[in-house]
Parts: sequence; C-alpha cells; structure tokens
Amino acid sequence: MQSDTGPLRVIRIYIEGIGLCGPGLNGWEASRPVLAGTDDYEASPICVPASMLLPANERRRAPQIVKIALAIGAEAFAMAGRDPAGTAAVFASSGGDGDTIHEILHVLASPNRELSPTRFHNSVHNAAAGYWSIATHSRAASTSLCCYNDSFAAGLLEAAVQAAATRESVALIAYDVQYPSPLRDARPLAAAFGIALVLSPAPGAASIACIELELRPGTLTSPASDSPPELEWLRQGTPAARSLPLLAALARREESSISLNYLDDMVLALRITPLPASPNPRGA
Repeated sequence: MQSDTGPLRVIRIYIEGIGLCGPGLNGWEASRPVLAGTDDYEASPICVPASMLLPANERRRAPQIVKIALAIGAEAFAMAGRDPAGTAAVFASSGGDGDTIHEILHVLASPNRELSPTRFHNSVHNAAAGYWSIATHSRAASTSLCCYNDSFAAGLLEAAVQAAATRESVALIAYDVQYPSPLRDARPLAAAFGIALVLSPAPGAASIACIELELRPGTLTSPASDSPPELEWLRQGTPAARSLPLLAALARREESSISLNYLDDMVLALRITPLPASPNPRGA
C-alpha cells in the first residue's frame, strides 16, 4: 500500500474470539451453520442473553445497546479464554443509543423538562464502554468511535492498529440499534445487531484465523457480499452488520478476500486465512 509520504504496511492480526447477536443469530456457535450456508436462516426478533457481568438492578436499567455490547463481549472473551479486565477495547457504533436520545428529546420538548440523570449518562457515545469497564473491572484503555455507515470498518482498523502498535490483544465491540419514530424516519436501521472480536497481534493457541488489513484508495460502487443472500437485507440495513461477509468467511473456514467501504474515498481490504484448530485451545 502506498501513500503520499511513502509505503504503508499491511497489518496482520489474529482472531481468538467472536461474539454475535442479531435477528435470528443467537451467538457465534449457533449461527455458524447459517453463516456458512449449510443451514437455512430463520428470521426472528433479536434475543439478547442476560449478562451476568452486571448486578440484577443494573441489568434492568441498562439500555438495549449496553446489553448487546456486554453479551457479545462476554461471548468473545469466553471463546478466547482471555481476561477482559486486562484487555484494551474499541467500541464502534454508527449512532449510539437511539432509545435514550429519543427519550431525552421527548422530555425536552415537553412542559416538564426534568431529565433523569440515568438517561443523561446513558446518552453519551461511550456509555457501553463505561458499563463494560465497570462490569469487567477493567482498567485497560478503551476507545469509542463513530464513522456513520463505515463504523465497523473504522472500529476494525482502529483495533488492528492498536494491537499491532502495542503488541497486545485488543477487543472490538461493534453494535447498532434502531431509532424509535420519528428519528427512525431520518435514520432507518434494519435491526439491532452486534459483533465482538478478540484480536491478537500474534498467533496463539486460541487463534482461529489470520486477517491481513490494507487501506487502499478507491470506492466500492457495488460492494460484493459473501454473506448468505437471505441476510443481505441486514448487511445493507445495519452498519454493524457490514461485518457479515467477514463472519461468513470465518464460518466457512475458507481463505477469502473481502472489501469494506471506509469514508468516501478509501477501501479497507481484508484477506482472511483460517488456521488449524488447536487441540488445546486456551481456556478449554
């Protein structure tokens, strides 16, 4: 890869854990046959498993976006066999918590403008990161970012760069939820969706695949999708679900090359290479 200032190297990272939550996609292991194309997809409302990371009272108060982030993060770390308390994390969402923003605007437009402090602290873009750090007792660094429809690509690139630069594992936790009306009219999303990846700069006992990332100039006018056709509505309609071609490649355990749009004039090219399963994966 070339830039105006000279060559930029390809970034190589390794996937150790995956978390997944979406409509009809109830966790990574249960969803693998669907993503690999061996089982039919059965549409159903998203089912977010209760996270034991938070006390019961906190679980009840947490908004949907936080519940998704905690659920997929916990699943990915359990698969990787790593301790989230000592692992940096990147959180990516195209629009944050639509329900909370709706409630705040509804209150501000009413005669009684008394706003719940809980609503306020849930409205900030790094709310999920805050809940995560409290729930996992993590003091590791966290980053919360937004890049509109390209938020998953931006989050993956950020997490990969951090892992390569620090030579430490980094988690990516990406998620989106729908907005209620009337905000939905301005920003329609197909469905809530979340994906988490635990990434390492070097192969290990838990590594399932290697990904090489390269940022290139250009634009995908008609992005090719390797995800199951029956999930194309979700990939196109929810920014976090732009990860579906990557998940499909990982589920099929096949070498694959995919590209993701990044900003208006860049493409994030991914080369996925599956790794042999370890007989003694970490955490087994």
